[in-house]
Amino acid sequence: MTGRIKPCSMSLSVSRPETHTVRIQLDRPEALGAMSRELLGKLETTIHDLALDTTVRALILTGTGRSFSTGADLKERTTMNPTEVRDFLNRIGVLFAAIEALPFPTICAINGFAFGGGLELALTCDFRIAASDATLGLTETSLGIIPGAGGTQRLTKLIGTAKSKLLILTARKITAADALQIGIVEDVVEPAQLDATALSLAAEIAKNAPIAVRQAKFAINAAASVDLGTGLTVERNAYEITIPTRDRLEALQAFREKRKPQFTGE
Repeated sequence: MTGRIKPCSMSLSVSRPETHTVRIQLDRPEALGAMSRELLGKLETTIHDLALDTTVRALILTGTGRSFSTGADLKERTTMNPTEVRDFLNRIGVLFAAIEALPFPTICAINGFAFGGGLELALTCDFRIAASDATLGLTETSLGIIPGAGGTQRLTKLIGTAKSKLLILTARKITAADALQIGIVEDVVEPAQLDATALSLAAEIAKNAPIAVRQAKFAINAAASVDLGTGLTVERNAYEITIPTRDRLEALQAFREKRKPQFTGE
């Protein structure tokens, strides 16, 4: 089944810079990419549609202007009662889990500030590339709260307990270079090269057999939450799914003919 991407406007832009690559851009530069109810709703719809789209092989998530996202829209938050705050937080948690569970690889191109929920959003992606002038931080404790959209868990799994505590308990903001050093991002590039670098990585992934890529991601994700024996079983089952595919046969035929394979996702 192939889903269709619905066009978005105002707070969110969705495009296909390449045939199999989708680009989502948070488009609230006047609010530094803060996540409002409107933006959240559009992201929910877009991610739902993308999860059903078998033509997508890679997703790039980025922001606009000098900020990726500074987290929740605090101006809007002041109008919410405690019940509304809890509902909003629950919706963000569900959305971020859905992004993390997307079957194809995801790349976050951090173009500027990534604070609070903005960094938590970046942590749901498989890869993070940061502009050299970006600044990152889980700053919630400075606002009387804690990361509530997975930040305490995803950051800890990524960089370890002590470093995670250091960043969260101090609400420290760090440079892109520091984020690279401690393992939050995989690469740091000049701002003018950010989009091209993200697109290059997406293309490098998209050229491979999409069923194999999806199954590999599934197996790797399982490794974080199961013992080795269970993980090996997951891997074997994922491998089995690739055996009857046309793409596997195409790869063998291309090898014999000394040409690049043309994968169709079948």
